[in-house]
Amino acid sequence: MAFLELKNIRKRFGETDIIRGVDLSIEKGEFIVFVGPSGCGKSTLLRLISGLEPISSGQMLLDGRDITYAPPGKRDLAMVFQSYALYPHMSVYDNMSFALKLAKVPADEIRRKVEAAAEKLNLSKYLQRTPRELSGGQRQRVAIGRAIVRAPKVFLFDEPLSNLDAALRGNTRVEIKKLHESLGATTIYVTHDQVEAMTLADKVVVLKDGLIEQVGSPLELYDRPANQFVAQFIGMPSMNMLPAQSLPAVAHLTGGRLPADGFLGVRPEGVRVHPGAGAGMPGRVGLVEALGADTLIHVDVDGVTMIARQNARTALQAGDEVGVEIDPAVLHLFSREGRALAAA
Repeated sequence: MAFLELKNIRKRFGETDIIRGVDLSIEKGEFIVFVGPSGCGKSTLLRLISGLEPISSGQMLLDGRDITYAPPGKRDLAMVFQSYALYPHMSVYDNMSFALKLAKVPADEIRRKVEAAAEKLNLSKYLQRTPRELSGGQRQRVAIGRAIVRAPKVFLFDEPLSNLDAALRGNTRVEIKKLHESLGATTIYVTHDQVEAMTLADKVVVLKDGLIEQVGSPLELYDRPANQFVAQFIGMPSMNMLPAQSLPAVAHLTGGRLPADGFLGVRPEGVRVHPGAGAGMPGRVGLVEALGADTLIHVDVDGVTMIARQNARTALQAGDEVGVEIDPAVLHLFSREGRALAAA
């Protein structure tokens, strides 16, 4: 039996179905990331797991115990919010120890737990400060520490890094990953940022319109997407999606396996651009994005735009004529409805 099991979970607001029948099994110690576009239901699903929103129908089991209708305080879960939700007048120590004091945990045990959590989070020298004396990253670590001291069975993170600047997001993401590995705790993490999903997760759950599109490791989703939506949502830049009817030369690469009304997908690193029009399909450069280590080249081939990624700099400029080749070893085939057909 899975450690946390969701069985046909549904959530309705009035006549609108927000979560439309989710089945998911999470093993003990896994780091699970819910990812998807705005409005897909990822935060709502997290709130259903936490008990902050009531479930309309379905069943939820945690470590063999039915928690479907248990109140939040009885679920043995701890949630870290996007907004920190710290008490501004309390010290870091008091913020981290507050829930334990309410539970009437002995003072010496509280101190031991808070100091141990503070050491893991590099907060030991800030325990007597108030939140306004801390940076955004430090405040988020306090919120994480408040969850750690409770020693819950599952940690829930609701977009915890979205209020931080880019540098702090990167640093705090690494800290969260290291913390998970040291604690060995079961973690569910919600984000719209696929970089966070790809770097943090043991398994990624891709949601769309209240349904799970695919579950798998980050590289499984990247290499073997179940459908066109997952293929284009996972990966940056997005997978090039080429209509078979618009580019017969590309469709020919599949040996007749691509339907005439289907789509061929190829990641930007599978597109090769050569100066001049001698090799491959003739195209024209529309834009060059020099990113330092990588270069993204936007190229038009017979009215279809695709993006090539190369790990070298280029002298190409917008308007240059080029030859475009596609690596046949990394093609993805999709039906007209967007379902993955087979690896080419």
